[in-house]
Amino acid sequence: MTEYFEIGQIVNTFGIKGMVKVKPFTENVEQFEELEKIYIKNKKGKKEYKIQEVKYHKQMVLIKFEGIENPEDADLLRGSYLVINRKDAKPLEEGTYYIVDLLGLEVYTDEGILLGKVDDIFNTGSNDIYVVKDELGKQVLLPGIEDVIKEVDIENGKITVHIIPGLM
Repeated sequence: MTEYFEIGQIVNTFGIKGMVKVKPFTENVEQFEELEKIYIKNKKGKKEYKIQEVKYHKQMVLIKFEGIENPEDADLLRGSYLVINRKDAKPLEEGTYYIVDLLGLEVYTDEGILLGKVDDIFNTGSNDIYVVKDELGKQVLLPGIEDVIKEVDIENGKITVHIIPGLM
């Protein structure tokens, strides 16, 4: 499993005191308030920053980092990713998973037929959609609902699904 994972991307600066505007990659945006530090990853590498303040504006998270005191400093972070260590992440409820842990898992039907590997997962509002791609590049879209996703076995790299009528 991945030791670090991205929870947002700095998309712009905000105000005159060095705050950054972050597009969150997590549904649990309150998680940002619980963090004391975070890693900022870009082409130069990964550097730890202490969080001084967290606010919210529309669908964005506004963060003030220690040592970033003006818009010019903040602008240097634009495009960077916010990364946390897995041990600092809030524990998930049973039956929920980090997307990064599901990507690349093999997807089998409950009849043992390999459909491909999880290539992407996106949210439609009502449920997640698993994008499964086979070795030829053919995609199958599977809704992330209990009727379809029957078992997720991260340790063995496998997801078992039930294909309901009309799905494929």
